[in-house]
Amino acid sequence: MSETPIGSRTLEVSLGERSYPIHIGPGLLGEPDALAPWLAGRQVMVVTNEVVAPLYLARCRASLPADAEVRELVLPDGEATKTLESVSRIWDALLEAGFNRRCTLIALGGGVIGDMVGFAAACYQRGVAFIQVPTTLLSQVDSSVGGKTGVNHALGKNMIGAFWQPRAVLIDTETLETLPAREFSAGLAEVIKYGLIRDADFLGWLEGAMEDLRALEPMALIRAIECSCALKAEIVAEDETEQGVRALLNLGHTFGHAIEAHQGYGKWLHGEAVGAGMLMAAELSARLGWLDEAEVSRVRDILLAAALPLSVPADMSVEDFLVRMRLDKKNIDSRLRLILLRSLGDACLSHETTPELLEALIEAFPRA
Repeated sequence: MSETPIGSRTLEVSLGERSYPIHIGPGLLGEPDALAPWLAGRQVMVVTNEVVAPLYLARCRASLPADAEVRELVLPDGEATKTLESVSRIWDALLEAGFNRRCTLIALGGGVIGDMVGFAAACYQRGVAFIQVPTTLLSQVDSSVGGKTGVNHALGKNMIGAFWQPRAVLIDTETLETLPAREFSAGLAEVIKYGLIRDADFLGWLEGAMEDLRALEPMALIRAIECSCALKAEIVAEDETEQGVRALLNLGHTFGHAIEAHQGYGKWLHGEAVGAGMLMAAELSARLGWLDEAEVSRVRDILLAAALPLSVPADMSVEDFLVRMRLDKKNIDSRLRLILLRSLGDACLSHETTPELLEALIEAFPRA
């Protein structure tokens, strides 16, 4: 890359020979040859969607070498498109272009694009290179880092996929200027999650910085993204394939995935569902005696400040939740395991929730 822009940061996900950098800063996308160091060969397929393409596809192409053989695929937008059928379109495009094992896929967009492109790369000719260029806050702080890829199934979110690490992650914070406010708030849910599970000091900083973040103050954004990515990179380096500590990154997700699957993918944004799920997890932690009411109130207040839901869909019964939650990937031998909070900044994988306690929590939780 050329001279580093003011305020930019570089982190590394340390995975031995699969290690890769995360570059964070304003104006990174569009720099000449910015993506060149991580290409496997001359063949490049940029996959994006119909919303992102008019905004950033030209800048992405400008970041590639002039002699690259570049093809583009523009998919429909939305969580409802995160299917095997969409991934098949990527494979079709690669095969029709005659791309070989030294090709590179570039995921330009949010988490849906990143997950699908990563999965396509993991499977095409048994694995080819890919680069993440996330353009939403949620994808910048969460889904672009760590190598989880996949698609949804009608019975459960992200049930079909693979672990496949990118060669690099390029986060241009200026892309957030075109992100709708609702999607930005959804991304804040994942930022808040890192403070809740592992860093109480970061959570305290977020409580004071939320107004600046929602106003897209550049240095506040960079700090929030850098801290989030650093915490995730640390956890991924400890547990790449989620055999232990990486499961903590799913705080709120068991409840949240149940909401998404029941409502139909896309009706609730992922971060909105996770936000409500994190509050449910906090309240369940309080019922176990781990959090006090003041701590639960802090969780509620920061979610409110981020403009995230504090209730769940009115049409979801206790059984609706339980049916979906039983499909969660963390469960072992049909035993429900939840990520809960011993304290703010200290999460754990818990087996201690009884069916009665869980049902009472779901029954009592506000609905709207």
